[in-house]
Amino acid sequence: MALLMYSRFMNKKVFHCFYAQLQWVMRVALWSFGLSFCCFFTFSSSVDEECVVGIVGHPVLLPCFLQHELLSFQNLSVEWRKGSELILKAEWDTDGDVETWSLNYASIPGTAPLTGNFSLALPKVNPKEDEMIYSLFLTSEEGNVSAPLCSVCLRMAARFSSPLLQRDETTESNRTVFLCQSSGGFPKPTVYWLINDTEQPPEDSVWTDATHLPDSSLYNVTSLLKVNLSKDDSVSCSIQNQWMNETLTSRSKGAKEDTIRGRASEGLWMFSTGLCVAVGILVGAGVGYQIHLDRISKKRRVLYESTKGQRRNKKHQFIEETETIKTEEETMMSKESCV
Repeated sequence: MALLMYSRFMNKKVFHCFYAQLQWVMRVALWSFGLSFCCFFTFSSSVDEECVVGIVGHPVLLPCFLQHELLSFQNLSVEWRKGSELILKAEWDTDGDVETWSLNYASIPGTAPLTGNFSLALPKVNPKEDEMIYSLFLTSEEGNVSAPLCSVCLRMAARFSSPLLQRDETTESNRTVFLCQSSGGFPKPTVYWLINDTEQPPEDSVWTDATHLPDSSLYNVTSLLKVNLSKDDSVSCSIQNQWMNETLTSRSKGAKEDTIRGRASEGLWMFSTGLCVAVGILVGAGVGYQIHLDRISKKRRVLYESTKGQRRNKKHQFIEETETIKTEEETMMSKESCV
């Protein structure tokens, strides 16, 4: 009997050990399958895709959408890394509560495991982060790290100021010098020169230099053009920012265009002067007529006031005469009654 009970006990112990091992193997298999599934259905898992362009000093969103819900994994943990640097780490427990650590206030949605939206929001970016690769990883309780679930390239960009174009005629060898300057942009721009809007100047006539602004990664670009031109030729300088998809152009007019514009300005000035004179005459006439009306009105008011006094005197005299006659009549009546 004791031997039978011992045998049953050992069989039960062996069964529990086998079951525990089987459960561990199933967990490992499920973990591996989950990682493979997530990696296969990652929205932006290719580094070869177009980079996200971030404006210097502004927030930017790095998209990452997973087609598989990860709540089936207990104590889910993910990490966003910039190269090898940890940017953000988020952990969800079985109740769906999340605990997040981040660098420079980076964030991801708290409902990411439910929605599959693991996009990384950076509140502010600077040029030093240009061409950096941000990657999302899934981590386990044991510290195992998956292959990148998302990899996003980030490019920096900043707008250049409108180019300032200056022209200098007093040079040696009858060559005209044009100076084009712009600053505050990123990355290093491309500078184009055009003569009369169509002709490109010789390459050896152009000198361009782009340097960083003091204590900044933004660029200041200066370009110099030396060519033999007539006074009638026009020159334009263009600053192209590839990542901003923006081209800023400044143009120096030729003498002909300046003459035409001067004549047009002169004609416009004469027309404006004539219009002002006409308006002045009309205003003067209106003021004079108003003064005339005011004088007439004043005379009528004085005449009315004077006649008003005369009427008042006549009325007062009439009242006095009436009262005198009435008194006399009363006196006579009283005498007659006495007689």
